[in-house]
Amino acid sequence: MGQLVVRGGNPLKGSITASGAKNSITKLLVASIISDKKCIFHNVPDIGDVEVTVDLCREIGSEIHWDREQGIIEIVTKQLSTTFVPQRFSGGNRIPILMIGALLSRTREDIIVPTAGGCKIGRRSVDFHITALRALGADIEYRKMKKEGAYFTQSHDGLMGALIELPYPSVGATENAILAAVGATGKTVIRNAALEPEVIDLILFLQKMGAFISVEGDRSIIIEGTKVFYEVEHYVVMDRNEVASFAAAAVATKGRVLVKGATQEHMGHLLTALRKVGAGFNVQKEGIEFFYDQDLKGGLHIETDVHPGFMTDWQQPFAVMLTQAEGMSVIHDTVYEKRFGYVDTLVKMGADIELFTECLGSKKCRFASKDFLHNAIIKGKTPLIGRDIEVPDLRAGFAYVLAALIAEGTSQISGVPFLKRGYAHLTQKLQSLGADIEEISSDKEAAQKELASTGAKA
Repeated sequence: MGQLVVRGGNPLKGSITASGAKNSITKLLVASIISDKKCIFHNVPDIGDVEVTVDLCREIGSEIHWDREQGIIEIVTKQLSTTFVPQRFSGGNRIPILMIGALLSRTREDIIVPTAGGCKIGRRSVDFHITALRALGADIEYRKMKKEGAYFTQSHDGLMGALIELPYPSVGATENAILAAVGATGKTVIRNAALEPEVIDLILFLQKMGAFISVEGDRSIIIEGTKVFYEVEHYVVMDRNEVASFAAAAVATKGRVLVKGATQEHMGHLLTALRKVGAGFNVQKEGIEFFYDQDLKGGLHIETDVHPGFMTDWQQPFAVMLTQAEGMSVIHDTVYEKRFGYVDTLVKMGADIELFTECLGSKKCRFASKDFLHNAIIKGKTPLIGRDIEVPDLRAGFAYVLAALIAEGTSQISGVPFLKRGYAHLTQKLQSLGADIEEISSDKEAAQKELASTGAKA
């Protein structure tokens, strides 16, 4: 599938434009199938997860035109051609499970959706999803099918509004409940809901489409069901994870990068953490500029949390940056129990990082007293050495790219498709900032190996 070849040592300098959020546009496309009206999305990133979601929507009857160069998708689902999502969509990402809520809003036909996929970062149960949808009147049954399972769902009598109290502010469960409640009869109240910017982006889109939705200050979302919809034109919110990734990269490589489109309101905890470690940033009209300002100092204590806390998807590039900070820092991930799977490779590159099962923080943690390595102590400053790397998941992938950018020597990174799931034109963006990075296709890679072998024989 190709490799990235990275030669470290170059500071990143220049500007890039933030892409639209992966975790927003994929949900927006699913939400559009509730209506039979045309929806136009701008600022659409050219990434693998969007490709999968587009294919998924086409499978059930959506007509889609995607202008990749302009970042625009037009979608209309005049009628559903099927309510059966094939097994081939199982494991690709976590979007299929959200099809249940959207399809329940659209139809009373039987619905079959495969199990959820995505990065292997720990157990990502859909129990909260199922409990919420059942509260609205859906009949959901899990059945084993071939090697994978599927959820058989129906609501032949229609959904009814209900009170849904989530045990944890799960983003996916909140989104699924919202999508289903839009088509339910009566009022639905979701308590302890997730309020990430991507969830709010979904709500804003659904309001434009005709849904009656309001957000209360106590983490409650109120939805009144409707069947009257309108055409919509919507601009996708910027990708906070891409912004955080390039922020850490700018600082760790001792560079200066302006990320156009980045907004302060969605990056608060990240900006505070950057200042504490001695990094610099300037909030400008067109975006946020991140830069290396002085020798980085450790002593940072980060605990990931749901919004508005420090995102779990920010800790991987931040951890790499902290290997270049003088002193000891702590990261306690309270969101996923296996988010530190990338650490072993960083240690092999020279990082001094230890993992612990004990909670190293004061936040309430679901993994307390459980045997999960969900805490890291990072000791810096340590030089990193380039090496061959296999990417296991999306966010770990960028952490490895960043480590390679600051390492001495050359790194070869395989598993590029994981990166392309969530980062649009990553290689080109890094090259534009001065990184010594190139992507080698499988054919070129094979030719180079053959040439090297021939040379060795000679």
